[in-house]
Amino acid sequence: MAAAAAVVLAMLLSSAAVSTAQHDYGDALHKCILFFEGQRSGRLPPDQRLRWRRDSGLHDGAAAGVSPLIRLNQFVFVDFRSFTLALCYIDCDTDNICGRTRMQVDLTGGYYDAGDNVKFGFPMAFTATLMSWGLIDFGRSFGPHKEEARKAVRWATDYLMKATAKPNTVYVQVGDAARDHSCWERPEDMDTPRTVYRVDPSHPGSDVAAETAAALAAGSIVFRESDPAYSKRLLDRAVAVFEFADKHRGAYSSSLHAAVCPCYCDFSGYQDELLWGAAWLHKASRRREYREYIKRNEDVLGASESVNEFGWDNKHAGINVLISKEVLMGKDEYFQSFRVNADNFMCTLLPGISGHPQIQYSPGGLLFKVGGSNMQHVTSLSFLLLAYSNYLSHAGARVNCGAASASPVQLRRVAKRQVDYVLGDNPLRMSYMVGYGARFPRRIHHRASSLPSVAAHPARIGCKAGAAYYASPAPNPNLLVGAVVGGPTDNSDAFPDARAAFQQSEPTTYINAPLMGLLAYFSAHPNPALWYDEHHQAEVTSP
Repeated sequence: MAAAAAVVLAMLLSSAAVSTAQHDYGDALHKCILFFEGQRSGRLPPDQRLRWRRDSGLHDGAAAGVSPLIRLNQFVFVDFRSFTLALCYIDCDTDNICGRTRMQVDLTGGYYDAGDNVKFGFPMAFTATLMSWGLIDFGRSFGPHKEEARKAVRWATDYLMKATAKPNTVYVQVGDAARDHSCWERPEDMDTPRTVYRVDPSHPGSDVAAETAAALAAGSIVFRESDPAYSKRLLDRAVAVFEFADKHRGAYSSSLHAAVCPCYCDFSGYQDELLWGAAWLHKASRRREYREYIKRNEDVLGASESVNEFGWDNKHAGINVLISKEVLMGKDEYFQSFRVNADNFMCTLLPGISGHPQIQYSPGGLLFKVGGSNMQHVTSLSFLLLAYSNYLSHAGARVNCGAASASPVQLRRVAKRQVDYVLGDNPLRMSYMVGYGARFPRRIHHRASSLPSVAAHPARIGCKAGAAYYASPAPNPNLLVGAVVGGPTDNSDAFPDARAAFQQSEPTTYINAPLMGLLAYFSAHPNPALWYDEHHQAEVTSP
């Protein structure tokens, strides 16, 4: 048993070894936040720092900006995500069937999710929630970057307030994804349909609505001191949107399948978002009704399911970590089962302890899950490791993994190892954050970055005219500073710096969102030798 314990200890410490490189986490944090300015839609403010971007989507939601509804049985388009021909089938005859609307509504602003020009409400809301969580837990560590981080959150929450202004309705998408992906053009030039999609009582979307409620509730905490009036508006709206999500249950992937799939189908169902939304409303409002809702629906909505996953689609692990703070702070033993679930989840992430087939580490030390855009898993799971380590540390507690246990410091080391990998401590010695370090991706899968700016090329670049820039081997002319790309997608630690390899080279807002909190913490606590836990616990123990 002692020998086995020694092996486990060695594996843990070697996989989460302290990097010898000295990273400027503060600089990386600044760039991480700056990335969101490159994703802005709408009228850009005077203090816009990425000057190669210009106003876009100024008619989003207006009658002039919504295309007539056309029945498309077979629409052939070139999908620039894979640059191959594909078929798009849309089966909607009427606005009511499809959840489309030609009703005039202001939906300007918000963020483009990735390298395209569509505003997807589901990942945007998750992005806002995670940015806010980082500020809530690590606000002091943001230092001089706190105000720019709050501005990044507000660009999202302002939009979500517009998208939820009509009672019992959430506008969840602007833009026809199929048509948008058939073009390679700047957001300033886009002429594809800016079709608006909504969920309402006749076309439910509990998943996207509850995530939106979570984002608004989390945002209300962020602005509680700096703007109390705005904070109250956010919380009031979150309450109303959650009530709608819970009362009219259903998956938005069913109501709006042709519009939101395959890009952002909710594969995990809407149940996790209902618990997630209730958890954030409980945290923001302290109302007993949400506490009772969580406990009453814990089994019904599957709180213990899929604990190895956390992202825009699946919130189970995040729910357990968020609620566990109540238990660890001694505020609510009522939620003890969530603490058990959180421990089980953490154990699946620890090298040498985890035997979960979907959680693996590359030879270079990168956590990876099978599928594309791996850095979304790296940053979101690392954020949970860090957040939970802090809750444990304050409580003087450990993670119980059955035959072994780990201290909060060990969780923190694993999280830091992932952040350092992103910043360049990897076999390729490449930073996966654009603009950070001497070597970083130059050909990212991003329309605005890869096409000449309006200042450099004032003439319009049409839908198909952009194909030449897409296929060019030349580096992107505009640096999307702070963008973190999808990175290696298997255990080879390999990365093709090519636009066509969209799973590896495309940045997303939900990769950067959890990274903000991570970088803030490590900018304030860069030296692991100075970390300590209550009672100065050993990192790993085994009976």
